[in-house]
Amino acid sequence: MGILKMAWRNIGRNRRRTVVTVAAMAFGLFAMVVWFAMLQGLLADMERTVIDVEIGDLQIHAPTYLDDPSLYTRIDDVDALIPALEAAGFRASPRLVGGGLAAAGVSAAGASLQGVNVRADAGVSAISTRLAEGAWLDEDDPFGVVVGRRLARSLDLEVGGELIVLSQAADGSIANDLYAVRGILQSVSDGVDRSTVFLNEAAFRELFVLPSGAHRIVVRKPDDVELPAAVEAVQELAPGLDARSWRTLLPTLATYLDSANASMQIVSGVIYIVIAILILNAMLMAVFERIREFGVLKALGVEPRQVVGLIFVESGLQTGLALAAGVALAVPTLWYLVEFGIDTGALGGVQVLSATFATVWRASVTPATFAAPTANLVVLVLLAVIYPALKAARISPVEAMRHQ
Repeated sequence: MGILKMAWRNIGRNRRRTVVTVAAMAFGLFAMVVWFAMLQGLLADMERTVIDVEIGDLQIHAPTYLDDPSLYTRIDDVDALIPALEAAGFRASPRLVGGGLAAAGVSAAGASLQGVNVRADAGVSAISTRLAEGAWLDEDDPFGVVVGRRLARSLDLEVGGELIVLSQAADGSIANDLYAVRGILQSVSDGVDRSTVFLNEAAFRELFVLPSGAHRIVVRKPDDVELPAAVEAVQELAPGLDARSWRTLLPTLATYLDSANASMQIVSGVIYIVIAILILNAMLMAVFERIREFGVLKALGVEPRQVVGLIFVESGLQTGLALAAGVALAVPTLWYLVEFGIDTGALGGVQVLSATFATVWRASVTPATFAAPTANLVVLVLLAVIYPALKAARISPVEAMRHQ
């Protein structure tokens, strides 16, 4: 208890040095917590766009479909497979995929047509929430469609406009029909934005004369199941079919997200090293300024280990003050960034490797947001004060008393 009182008195005697040291640590903690939360939010939003909006946790295809996509290559036993997946705790929805020509007025463009089971798809995809204008598909409106943002722009389409689709049906006949635009999507991904038209499943089957089967099944795993285990479970439920996770379907994006996380750790390490050097410098200055004091303490019988303990307690108290100040600054800042975020302006809708920057960049806060920076700061402070503490402990009382 005597060392604690002495340490508290010592850090209060030179308030300027204490304030500078505590402020440096607090600002470093604040900056790392906020930066960590913002980068987590950005990466999570990019991953969420891919998983929640576009492709799900994993997808099932016919064995050769991904190598050579074709209207004729389908999963035949969809009606039996989806109930089996749901019984195992997965959520699943069939998707139909075809190509064709979309035209409006005097403009035309190639289109990827996707037939959606509106009710089942709501359980696996959040794309219905990514509308810029209008409304999502409705089972009661079989000839209503939703189009990607860039496709709508190139065809000069608006909500309520008419879209002509021309293609070839599965039976070899000409597939053509007229649809009304119910909605226009926000930016989702390059492929969706540039060419995708979403139709009701019944309308797609009628257009392409495709009474059964599906080209892919979008699957969402239970929250408590890891992705590799989910893929294995789905492969067992769908023998003979091709089940792949989103990381396998989009390997470049998965690598990018992993690299971004690794880069975040490297940058964090560099910043913490800078903080550690600052703390080391402050503690060394504190030792040199107090050489006579330490000499007197040792002359009075204070043992070297007690001097080391005193330095560590002083550093611990300063670290505690810095943690309290850093968290006090970070909490309201993170609340604002989570609730309101930062309007990215022109960056909203910019795509990086099939993932889209959100229009509003929000922070993502988890226990690790505070735990990792706090633990790293404490460890670095302990490492930074070892040398000053040992130096103070080795001071000779005679030399210390003569020190000017």
